[in-house]
Amino acid sequence: MTHFDRETRQYLLGAIRELIYEERWEKFLDVINQRTRYLTVVIEDFYQPHNGSAIIRTCELMGIQDLHVIENRNPWEINKDILVGSNKWVDIFRYNNAENNTLNCYRKLRKKGYRIVATSPHKDDCLLKDLPLDQKTALVFGNEGHGLTPDALDKADAYVRIPSVGFTESYNVSVSAALCLYELKEKLHQNPVSWQLDEEEKEILLLDYAFRTVRNPQILLKNLLANKQSNA
Repeated sequence: MTHFDRETRQYLLGAIRELIYEERWEKFLDVINQRTRYLTVVIEDFYQPHNGSAIIRTCELMGIQDLHVIENRNPWEINKDILVGSNKWVDIFRYNNAENNTLNCYRKLRKKGYRIVATSPHKDDCLLKDLPLDQKTALVFGNEGHGLTPDALDKADAYVRIPSVGFTESYNVSVSAALCLYELKEKLHQNPVSWQLDEEEKEILLLDYAFRTVRNPQILLKNLLANKQSNA
């Protein structure tokens, strides 16, 4: 959805609300109030569609609005049976046209104020419960076969691992993401930082969600904007 000025957003929200059931609208508001960009997820070179799709679904259910997908070697694919429509409500940013998509992703996240945290056993790692959330945090997960690339590890700001007590070396990556996000979400909600979206972000997301729900959204948007212009 194109970002409009506040006056136009207010007009569009007022118009489209008439087309959406009240219960649905209230659900939008409830969900948006629990959405965050303080935590975000990065996945690098996944090649099994069910794992990436499971992470999208987990992000949506945990209130994580943004997912960043790095495609250096493997193109991004999804499994619609696992997604069950969850990708409709999450913003997915793909990095696949730079010389080094991992570093490009890291660079853009740092410009937005994120600390890059690699999820991998490392000499400087900490346990998940000890990871500080004193600034915006991007959790990075490597692919199913080889984990994170050297660039993803070397250029990270911090490292975190999930404790285990079994013989198996590691959890499945989608399970790792679910464990991390559940614990950090709970920790974040007890943290005094402002983890929720600001009012402008909420308004933009509400408009976006509303247009994702109606039929022929582009035609509707065009007609509403034309009507606004004719009444100006």
